[in-house]
Amino acid sequence: MECRWKLTDVVTPEVRRRMMQSIRGKDTKPELTIRSGLHALGFRFCLHRRSLPGTPDLVFPGRNAVIFVHGCFWHQHQCHLFKWPSTREEFWRKKIMTNASNDAKNIVALRKDGWRVLVIWECSLKGKTRLADGEPVLRAARWLEGNSSLNEIKGLTDHLLKMAAD
Repeated sequence: MECRWKLTDVVTPEVRRRMMQSIRGKDTKPELTIRSGLHALGFRFCLHRRSLPGTPDLVFPGRNAVIFVHGCFWHQHQCHLFKWPSTREEFWRKKIMTNASNDAKNIVALRKDGWRVLVIWECSLKGKTRLADGEPVLRAARWLEGNSSLNEIKGLTDHLLKMAAD
């Protein structure tokens, strides 16, 4: 049976707008975790190079590599951290679908220009599917030292979660 009622927002539209505007696009907690971990391992990088498609979060010019640290909600990752909003549905669908489309276009453009691309998803760092502490950073370091052109780091799948619980 499908539920047809919607919960009303507990804050006014003005408060909700202010709350949403305060969400950062860069220097997020997941991004800072990856940055500090890679820096501690000796990796040096540039931040948010606007001259590159998608303005990657971390740029490693000597390795021809970039890293994006994506929030699962904002970039439509199919994990437990993503859920379509139930208010202003048309606005959010357009916004999130545009983000995902732009992500794909930016990756294609970066690859065409010879860049290696790694996407680290927020769910690998937090929530019920998060990887062990430090694991996303170690995986990113291994990727940087390797020669894989495109990869992603995401949280554990439901299959692996069930195996870990047994």
